[in-house]
Amino acid sequence: MLQIWALPGIGEISPGADLVEVIRTAVDADSRADADLRDGDIVVVTSKIVSKAEGRLLRADDREDAITRETVRLVASRTSPAGHVTRIVENRLGIVSAAAGVDASNTPEGTVLLLPEDPDASARALAAGLRQATGARVGVLITDTLGRAWREGQTDHAIGAAGVHVFEDLRGTTDAEGRPLIVTLPCVADEIAAATDLVKGKAARLPVAVVRGREDLVGDLDLPGARSIVRPAERDMFHLGADEAYAAGFEAGRAAAD
Repeated sequence: MLQIWALPGIGEISPGADLVEVIRTAVDADSRADADLRDGDIVVVTSKIVSKAEGRLLRADDREDAITRETVRLVASRTSPAGHVTRIVENRLGIVSAAAGVDASNTPEGTVLLLPEDPDASARALAAGLRQATGARVGVLITDTLGRAWREGQTDHAIGAAGVHVFEDLRGTTDAEGRPLIVTLPCVADEIAAATDLVKGKAARLPVAVVRGREDLVGDLDLPGARSIVRPAERDMFHLGADEAYAAGFEAGRAAAD
C-alpha cells in the first residue's frame, strides 16, 4: 500500500541550516504512530528549503539579471499585453523552465531564490545524512514546480535524486494482453514528486513529505540522479518555441536563397 504524508513543524529555513537535523527533528516530533523513517521510505524535499539552506538568495531587483545568468539557451520568449516578458529557457542544470527556476514565491520579502547549485549532490548529502542519523535506508528526491508542454498548469518534478531509481524500466516486458512493451519507461521520480505535492501544498509550509510503499525503488546512493531525466540535446524534438522555430527556418531559407 502506498502512503504519503507531509512532515509538520518545519519552520522558515535560514542559510546554513542543517536540513538533516531539521528533517530528523520533524520526524521525531510527528505524532503518527508509524512516523519513524523505515528502510525503503523516500523523503521528498521542496527545492526551496534546500536553496535557502544553501544561501541561494538574491535581492528581488536582481531577478532579471539572475535569470540571464542562469540561462544557457533561450527557448521561447513572449510579451503579455501588459508588457510582462516571460522567458522559457534552458538553465545550467539542463532543465527547460520559465525564468530559469528563479523564484519569488515563498521567499523572504525583497528576495528571490535560485535553484540549488547541484540538486543531485544536495540529495546525496541529505540521503547520506538521514541514513546515518536514523539508521534507515531511505532515498531522497528534491522537487521543483514546472510547467508542461501542451498542457496548462504546473506539477512538481524531481530535479535532484539520491538512492532512488528515477525510472521504472518496463521495456522488454509485456502488457496485460501479452504484447511487448518497447518504449515504456515511466519516470517514477516525477510521478512521486507530483503525488507528494498533493499533501505538501503550495502555501501550507509543509516542504517535506515521506513516501512509503515503494521500497523497490530505493537503492544505493550512487544511482543515477535526476540529471539523467533531462533529455539530451540530440533527442530533443522541441528545441525551440513555435515562433522561434518559424523565425529560424525563415532566416535559414532566406540565407539559402541568397
